[in-house]
Amino acid sequence: MIMEQKKQPVDFVDIYKRLKPHKKKYYYVMGTTLIVTYLLMVCVPRYYKSEVSLAPEPTGGSFSGSLESLASSFGLGGSLAKLGSQDAIYAEIYPEVVASKNFIADLMTVEVKTKKGDVQCDYYTYMSEHRKEAWWEFLIEKVRDLFDTTPDNTPDNKDKVSVFKHTKKQDAIFKLIEKNVKCRYDKKTDIVHIIVIDQDPLVSAIMAEAACTKLQEFIIKYRTNKTRIDYEHYKKLSEKAKVDFEEAAQKYAAYTDSHINAIRNTYLTKAENLENEMESKWTLYSTINNQLQTAGAKLQESTPAFTIIEGASIPFRPAGPKRTIIAILMSLLSFFVLSGWLLLKKS
Repeated sequence: MIMEQKKQPVDFVDIYKRLKPHKKKYYYVMGTTLIVTYLLMVCVPRYYKSEVSLAPEPTGGSFSGSLESLASSFGLGGSLAKLGSQDAIYAEIYPEVVASKNFIADLMTVEVKTKKGDVQCDYYTYMSEHRKEAWWEFLIEKVRDLFDTTPDNTPDNKDKVSVFKHTKKQDAIFKLIEKNVKCRYDKKTDIVHIIVIDQDPLVSAIMAEAACTKLQEFIIKYRTNKTRIDYEHYKKLSEKAKVDFEEAAQKYAAYTDSHINAIRNTYLTKAENLENEMESKWTLYSTINNQLQTAGAKLQESTPAFTIIEGASIPFRPAGPKRTIIAILMSLLSFFVLSGWLLLKKS
């Protein structure tokens, strides 16, 4: 039976003695790493983060809503909402909606303003002309353009950003906005978080509020599409029926006023016909108007409600990059790399 060898404990004292003669190298390497890393991180623009949290109305009934609340404590709320609803747009796919090109194209038209007030334009212009980038990102972009032989003769036009076909510059803006505007759904709490990162604190807050508003508009438009079409249809019919009734009423009034003392049967018969026509128009108008009121009630019922748990606010401190922390971590990494190299070299 082979005896297991006991692991020898690490002798830190011996390691210290072996590395102590090279302490000047640590000063040079760690100091240089600290300074270089910090100088490189200074070139990276600071960014700010603004977040909006909202709770969408459940798509199911009261019973399914109660089950969903119970299941949410087990992390099954989103799945139950999906099963209990015939709605194709449920909270779990809100992130996909926000990341879609149609939604991003809608965000490009939002008017933004920087905190200093020196820039005020639409979001597309801000991202394409006023966004800062590190010098190496600029070089990488130029090198990529040199090797990219794909022809792109279409002039850039911010007023005609097409989701189906867009220029290289517009495609880059699409990707930037998709990276900066994020949506996250918490299955346990059924809360939707919209997070916007930007180099200006006011712009991040404005776009977080705009993304939240446009997401609500998208969901409301989808949920009420059928009932809204029905409402607009009955509204047009009601307006036409009202005009027809008013015309019939004017004809009847004009005829009766001009034949007040008429006793001939022909006059009386025509007056009766006009009265019957007016009453028929009124009955039709009343029926359609009742249908319009019913459609309006259904439209109101199908319109989802959203509870804003945390609104957008202008951040005071940047979310990153953590220049000092990154520089210290890189300096510690250089310490371990140098120590390992020295120990292997002496062994």
